[in-house]
Formats: sequence, C-alpha cells, structure tokens
Amino acid sequence: MQQYIENNRDRFLNELLDLLRIPSVSADSKFKNDMLKAAEFVRDSIQKAGADKAEIYETAGHPVVYGEKIIDPKLPTVLIYGHYDVQPADPYELWNSPPFEPVIKNERIFARGACDDKGQFYMHIKALETMIATDTLACNVKIMIEGEEEIGSSNLGTFVKEYREMLKCDTILISDTSIIANDVPSIETGLRGLTYVEVEIVGANRDLHSGVYGGGVANPINVLCEMIASLKDENGHITIPGFYEKVGELTTEQRDALNAAPFDLEEYKKDLQINDIQGEAGYSTIERTSVRPTLDVNGIWGGYIGEGAKTVLPSKANAKISMRLVPHQTDDEILELFTKHFESIAPASVKVKVMPHHGGLPYVTPTDSVEYKAAELAMEESFGKKPIPTRGGGSIPIVALFEQELGCKSILMGFGLDIDALHSPNESYGLFNYYKGIETIPLFFKHYAELKQ
Repeated sequence: MQQYIENNRDRFLNELLDLLRIPSVSADSKFKNDMLKAAEFVRDSIQKAGADKAEIYETAGHPVVYGEKIIDPKLPTVLIYGHYDVQPADPYELWNSPPFEPVIKNERIFARGACDDKGQFYMHIKALETMIATDTLACNVKIMIEGEEEIGSSNLGTFVKEYREMLKCDTILISDTSIIANDVPSIETGLRGLTYVEVEIVGANRDLHSGVYGGGVANPINVLCEMIASLKDENGHITIPGFYEKVGELTTEQRDALNAAPFDLEEYKKDLQINDIQGEAGYSTIERTSVRPTLDVNGIWGGYIGEGAKTVLPSKANAKISMRLVPHQTDDEILELFTKHFESIAPASVKVKVMPHHGGLPYVTPTDSVEYKAAELAMEESFGKKPIPTRGGGSIPIVALFEQELGCKSILMGFGLDIDALHSPNESYGLFNYYKGIETIPLFFKHYAELKQ
C-alpha cells in the first residue's frame, strides 16, 4: 500500500492542485458556475478512484456529491464527510500569490481551500483509490462531499433526512480538523457550536453633513461601537443575560488533562506577532479557544471608506457577529438571547435589526468507543506515537445532526496545523500532512474492521 502511494505521489498532488484552481466560493453568487465545476471534479475523482457509484445531487443551494464502494454488506460501513466549498479569498491584496493559483513553497501548498477542506477531503479519495488498487479495503465506504459548509450547511440537513437510508453507516469519518504538531498527533473529541448574525443600526433617513448635524443626531457607527463594546465586561465575560446559564464547568481533572497538551505561549504570540494574549479571565488560552463560549465581531462597516475625506454622518452601520457555543448551549436559544438583549440596549435615537445567518450545535464524541480506538491505533501506527485527545474551537454545523439522523458517532481525524491560516490570506497545507493523511486513513479502516468483528 505504501509503495502505491509513493508511486503515485506526484499524480496525487497534481490532482489536488487542479481542484484548488477552482474558485468554489459558496458565499458569493458570482462563483455559482465554479461551484458546479468543483462538484463535477469531485464526482469524477470518486469515480476514477474505483467507486461503484458517484453522483451529483441537487439541493435548494449548492449540490452534494455522493459516492460509495460496497464490498460486503456484512462488513462495517464508514461514511466520509467533507466540503468542496471554500471561504472567500478577500482581501486579495494580502495574498503573497493568487489564492486560486496554488504554489508550493517550503513544502507547503499555498491556496484558498488547501487545508479547509479540499486538501483534507481529497486525502480520503486518494486513500480509497489506494485501498481499492491494492486490494486492502477492509470496510464499505460511502463519501458525501457538500458545497455549503462555509455558509452553514443549510440544505444538508434536508438532504440527510431525505437520503437517510442511502447514507446509513456505522460511523462517520471527518478530516476538517487539526493535529497539535507533525510530531505530536492528536484527535479532536469535540467542536464548538455557532450562532452567526448580522446587525444593522439605522439613524437618519439619509447620510448627513457632519458639521451641520454632528452632535445633534445619532451617529449609527458610534452607537454600534458602543453597543458592541458593552457585550463584554472588563474580564472578557459576555454580558448577555442568560448566556452562560447552560454552560457547565469542567472538573479540575478535565481542565488539567486539557492543559496537559503541549503549548508554548511565547511561540504562539510570536507566530501571531502579538505582544500579549487576551480573553476571558480565569481561563488558559487552550481553554478559551476550545471549551469556553465566545463572542466576536467578524466584520464592521458604515459611512465613507474611500480615498481622502468626506465629512459624513452615515445613515446606517452594520456588523457581522459570531458566537461560538459549548455543550448544552443551542444556537436557536443563543440567537433569541442575543436578539432580545441587542434590541434592548439600543438607544431610542436609532432603529436596530438583527438578521440571523446560520448556526450549529456543539458536539462531543466519547474516547472509549470502537471508532475512537480505531483512529487512535491508526495514528499511533502512522506517526509512531499515541495521539492526544483535544477539543477543537471551530464548528462543523452538521456533525450534531449526523448523530441525530443517522444514529452514529463522528470521528474528527484531521491533519491540519495551526499555521495553516484557515479563513485567512495565504492559507496553506503541508505536503507532509497531505501524504500522512493518505497513509493513515487506510489504517483506520483496517483497525475499525478488526475491532468491529
């Protein structure tokens, strides 16, 4: 098997580079044709890998690609999940090379989607090809690659419910997460949930002269900034009434285990080029970025931002705000709490609107399951050391629904690194990580089949 990977190393890489050249940005309608092109590329790749079935399924939004290789109905079935859509590449001027013209530098692939999630889901297709070609496939395989993860997977829930029988499986394997380091393997055992909103503050019925009206009429940008600033106190604690009501505290043992993972604070600050860290008082950086809820402004705009000066008092101001959630919090409940509070703190001089975008539930998977043990053995065999269980700070909105609809656990066996710059300019993915994933995934299938006997 390893020899097959080595013999096809260049082809495996070139195919990924071709996929990365497709600007499959789900959030922007101007890329709609590219989204379909990416779906067709994925379908064709699954077919060429040796699957019995590879098809594109239309949804109310972007299509889902589904494929399968059923070798024996008596064997366990693994469903692979990933997404072919990527984040917008803006601002383009901050990229060192064009985001959809992948380049390899310092053993890393630089392109939008290199790690999140094209490089990571394509590992599974190449692993499937390797197992079929070397007659080592130990389980049945189903592959579902969607095109709306970056915009909340709003249509995937309907797809999963409609095709529940087709998607029936024993476990779900996902590579859309990271490891601690290339010499410190890890498996994420949880994800935070998400509530994402856009807010709008409206003042006068038109933009006004800031000299004539300034000081007498509310400035929506000033008001918005004041409202946002009030959402946290001096200890970094979110001030929305009821926000923490269902947040459980970890035991001392759980906190100690979480903080035992290798973490160099000085290296962390150096990598980000910051002088100091910031966050909720009483918690470590690891805890703040994994098991504590957050509230962050992801974008803010209003008024004049062109070249030169324009003394305008703007009519409105907007912001996009995301809240990461932890177990027992729900996206619908937090949306209701946020909306009620945000509207209540707005002064009478402005009108406020809260527009929900998307959300998702938090997720935790047990470390004593057959699925987790198979992933642990696979990574230990390929990396040469036992992986550390960690908790991820990101969100994959559909994972909780998978368990609800399909009745099985998901295993988060990703191969990314913190330096991959997900969602940022100059996103990248290591060649080591790409090939290590292709090597490790077949080992998961082998161990899972053995443990399920």
